[in-house]
Amino acid sequence: MNAIHRYRRFTIIILLLSCMVAGLTKCTGKQKKAASPPEKVAEAFAGSASCASCHNDIYTKHITTAHYLTSQLATEKSILGSFVAGKNNYAYTSLLSISMQKTDSGLYQSVFYKGNRKKDIRFDLVTGSGAKGQTYLYWQGNKLFQMPISYFTAAQQWSNSPGFPSDRVMFDKPITSRCLECHATAAKLLSAPDVKHEEFDKQGIILGIDCEKCHGPATKHVSFHTEHPEEKQGKYIVNQASLSRQQQLDMCRLCHDGSIKKITPSFSFQAGDNLSDHFTTDSIATTAVNNDNVDVHGNQFGLLKASKCFLQSNTMTCNTCHNSHENERGNLAVFSQRCITCHTTEHKNIPGLNTAQQKTINTNCIDCHLPAKPSRTLTLFLSEMETPAVAVVRSHFISVYPEEVKKYIEGLKKTSR
Repeated sequence: MNAIHRYRRFTIIILLLSCMVAGLTKCTGKQKKAASPPEKVAEAFAGSASCASCHNDIYTKHITTAHYLTSQLATEKSILGSFVAGKNNYAYTSLLSISMQKTDSGLYQSVFYKGNRKKDIRFDLVTGSGAKGQTYLYWQGNKLFQMPISYFTAAQQWSNSPGFPSDRVMFDKPITSRCLECHATAAKLLSAPDVKHEEFDKQGIILGIDCEKCHGPATKHVSFHTEHPEEKQGKYIVNQASLSRQQQLDMCRLCHDGSIKKITPSFSFQAGDNLSDHFTTDSIATTAVNNDNVDVHGNQFGLLKASKCFLQSNTMTCNTCHNSHENERGNLAVFSQRCITCHTTEHKNIPGLNTAQQKTINTNCIDCHLPAKPSRTLTLFLSEMETPAVAVVRSHFISVYPEEVKKYIEGLKKTSR
């Protein structure tokens, strides 16, 4: 009898141990899976330079765009701010300042307190094309951090980085994979995703938003067409024109819809995917837009989606107005011409305008219907300022803005005198 009890006890112990081993194995397996980059990201990227041999015109134009220039290696050429004495300083107070220094070993943000040099931080990466400004990143081992000083293009000055304290120097704001997802084509993680300080493979980051961000990894495509130059139909590549309207919009929403939250690791989403498989999305109510409760920065899709132009169209996408292959920033005539493809009726004569002024209005839809508005999130302090400077961003809520129309017409009359 005792032998039977001992046997039962032994069997139960073995079963418990087996369950524990199975459970640990399952947990370990999950950890390993989480620590690995998404499978699609692991696919080989050819690099946008490889596109030039067949698509040289598109490639040459694309490398001048804000998308392509949204992240770069930090060099004197890529950094817009000055390192010249007298123009290279940002003062928090009379005692605390940061000076941008050029040395034989590199470019640095150097912290000075009471005239004494306390810390040097090396410029490693530039983020931002410079259209509104730039902010800078530095490596600490395999971790990326944002530097305390940025550059504000409108003022042509160094500024405190957005969201940073104005009374002290902050060094420890980590850069996450989600940050890089909108400023780089690909990034390989060395750590588990979404830990407080993610680690990256320095050689595994493809800077800028290049061809493969919107068309998918191109190694197979390049290899196939190199071996079969007679084949004119693109193989192993995503043709955006072949995607559904929603898929095309989703490609832009990845970075231009501020109301999404990821549910899969960063860089899981690839061209042709459905955004809803990787992110939770919130709809933007038209009332929120009309009441100015949506910031113009970072949520261009939400604003566009609430616009009548979008609501009354079955085909309108971001590419209806934007040619992502070219740098068209500031070319109001080009954008206005795209408005005219749908809005064929010209403005009626406006009292007080002469023929030339009326003609000008009919070639500029943008300033009245998509005006530049102040951002509530892109605010930063210039040297020793008590109130922050605000960046202006063109609203993507296409509408009639009476005050903007009035301002535009008054300005038109003044400049035409």
